[in-house]
Amino acid sequence: MKFSPCTDNCTKDGTHCKGCGRSHQEIQSMSAIGVQLLNHLIEYDYDDPEVFVEIVSNKSVKRLLKHQQKKCK
Repeated sequence: MKFSPCTDNCTKDGTHCKGCGRSHQEIQSMSAIGVQLLNHLIEYDYDDPEVFVEIVSNKSVKRLLKHQQKKCK
C-alpha cells in the first residue's frame, strides 16, 4: 500500500477519509505517533530537531527493510 498524505479535505463519515483515502484508524494511529514524537522533542529540547526526525526516519526504514527481508526468507 502506498502512503497517502493528508490533503486538508478531511471527512469523518464511513471508515475512510474521502480526502486522502486513509482509514480513520490509520489516521488516528499516525496522529498518536506524531504526538509521541513531538513530546520527545519538547522533553529533550534539541537544538536541531530536524536532524533527530531525519535519523528516526532513516532508522525506521532500515528496520522495516530488515523485517521485510526476514519475512521473505
